Amino acid sequence: MIRHTFSLLNGIGEKLERHIWRRGVLTWSDFRDCKEIEGISPERKRLYDDQLMQCSLELNIGNAEYFARVMKRREHWRLFDVFKNGAVCLDIETNGFQPGHGGYVTVVGLYDGYDWRHLTMCENLTAENLNRELSGYKCLITFYGASFDIPFLFRCLPGVRFDIPHFDLCYAARRLGMNGGLKKLEEMFGIDRDDSVKGMNGYDAVKLWGHARKGSSEAMELLLTYNREDTINLLKLADVLYGMLKTSTGIETYICGDS
Repeated sequence: MIRHTFSLLNGIGEKLERHIWRRGVLTWSDFRDCKEIEGISPERKRLYDDQLMQCSLELNIGNAEYFARVMKRREHWRLFDVFKNGAVCLDIETNGFQPGHGGYVTVVGLYDGYDWRHLTMCENLTAENLNRELSGYKCLITFYGASFDIPFLFRCLPGVRFDIPHFDLCYAARRLGMNGGLKKLEEMFGIDRDDSVKGMNGYDAVKLWGHARKGSSEAMELLLTYNREDTINLLKLADVLYGMLKTSTGIETYICGDS
C-alpha cells in the first residue's frame, strides 16, 4: 500500500490522492514518470518527484524511522504490509492508578509473530531493557496505545523511545466505523483466546497484580497469560484491519493483487 501512497506529500490529501489514482498514476514510479499531473503545478511536481525519490531510497533500505517522521500518524497503517515481518505488538498492564498518583506499569508484553516476551515490574522492567527489546523492529502495533500505553510508559519509564511507525488498531477500527474494545473486536472477527482468561478485563489484571504482589504465583501466571493473549491477538487483528483499511481507500479499484 505504501508505494501507492501520495498523501505523505505535503498538500496532497486523500481526495487528491484518489484523483491521481483515477488518472492511472498508481505508484511512486508512475508519478515520477509523468511529465505533468492535473491539479499539481510544475514547480510542486518537481518537489514531489524529489520527495518520492527519497521515499523510494529510504524504503529500499528499510528505514522505518524516516516514514515515522514524514507521514501523518493516522496513515502509518499503510506501512504494515512492507514492515509486517519486522512488526512488534505491545500491550501493558498497570496497577490501576495514573502516573503521578501512585500509578506504574506492572507488565509489558511484546510479540513479533514468533515469540511472546514480557518485562515485569520489580524484575526486569526498565527503560533500557524495553529499548533493547524494541530495537531492530520496523513497526509498532498497539490497541489504544497512542492514548494510553505509550504516554503511560513515557511517564513511568523516562528514556524509553518509540521512533518507528505506529499502527494503533483502536483508531483504525474507529476509522472503519467500529467502536468497542479489543475483546469486542476479537469476537466480531472470530479471534479466540485462552479459556483461562476469557471474560477477563483490565480491572481483573489490576487485581491479579495485587494478589501476585502478596506472593501468589498462580495470580502472576494468570496475569501473564492475560497479557500474552492481548498481545498475540493484536497481530491477528492488524491483518484484518489493514485489509479493510486498504479496501476503504479505493486503491483496489485500480490495481490487481497485493503490493
